[in-house]
Amino acid sequence: MISTVVWGTGNVGRAAIRAVEAHPALKLTAVLVHSPDKVGRDAADLAGLDGRSGVAATDDIEAVLAASPQAVVYAASGDIRPDEALDDVGRVIRAGAVVVTPALYALYDQRNAPPELRDPVVAAIAEGGGSLFVSGVDPGWGNDVLPLLISGLGSTVDAIRCQEIFDYSTYDQEDSVRHLIGMGHPMDYEPLMLAETVPTMVWGGQIRLMARALGVELDDIRETLERRALATSVTTRTMGDFEKGTQGAVRFEVQGIVAGEPRIVIEHVTRIHPSCAPDWPTPPDGAGAHRVIIEGRPRIEVTVEATDEGENRSAGGNATAVGRLVGAIDWLVAAEPGLYDALDIPLRPATGKLGRSQK
Repeated sequence: MISTVVWGTGNVGRAAIRAVEAHPALKLTAVLVHSPDKVGRDAADLAGLDGRSGVAATDDIEAVLAASPQAVVYAASGDIRPDEALDDVGRVIRAGAVVVTPALYALYDQRNAPPELRDPVVAAIAEGGGSLFVSGVDPGWGNDVLPLLISGLGSTVDAIRCQEIFDYSTYDQEDSVRHLIGMGHPMDYEPLMLAETVPTMVWGGQIRLMARALGVELDDIRETLERRALATSVTTRTMGDFEKGTQGAVRFEVQGIVAGEPRIVIEHVTRIHPSCAPDWPTPPDGAGAHRVIIEGRPRIEVTVEATDEGENRSAGGNATAVGRLVGAIDWLVAAEPGLYDALDIPLRPATGKLGRSQK
């Protein structure tokens, strides 16, 4: 059994505890938390599982790493603390452990990551012998392994479009939704996540990964952006009120340009209420979905809907990202130390998990 630590118990960390507990090759040996009120609580309680795991949460990082875990799921946020997240990850790698995380966007496409991010990781691997795999859902499997797998079913491929279409009122990170993305702010507010070049920083690596796998050269990566205001004030179940005239929907694309045409596209269509921008693409049930469209012969369209934690679609997306990461741990432990990306690590069947129910 591979001794595995979960670092962080937020949206991703809760799912990570469940995934580690369900994996037949992994043993949950520690859970690291930041909040004092979580210290001492059983991991099963934190993850919403019945019974007890026998693993009590701790904030003692030194003690956890001194026990020499073989793997760490780093589930702490990197959105607003990228430098601290990079330092944490490097610390674990130097301790000799495999690290899987969604927290470091620039390392999804590790070959083209900025040297100031990539070099410290490479140095930590050389020093400690650990490994790192960074992935998620979107960015992540929704625009790397899934579209590439489906593209192989076509005779010809003209273009690949990956869509995330979500009602963000279900997303359990209100600060990010309101302030990073701008929902509920006046239309002259400039959300950080939508600032020029930021979408390319986050999703450009996925465009490059797909281009590499498809064997094509990119001319450029471009961005488009549209925003819509709410026509009427709305009240959402989880995030409260959003006023008429404030931002209610966002649509942007990150486009991989091949031979002058946008051939590899990652598109986001995000609403705070389904009444806003009804002419834009919608998910089948209004809540949220990830969709891949292969334009070619044949034309192929696949829509993925995942739910977890009380039928929550955002929680379902987090759980699939965690499934991809946790499912890679035993492969990484068996591989040579290194810095890996989604094209290196196979997406494998859920061997040994069929019938292993959790409550």
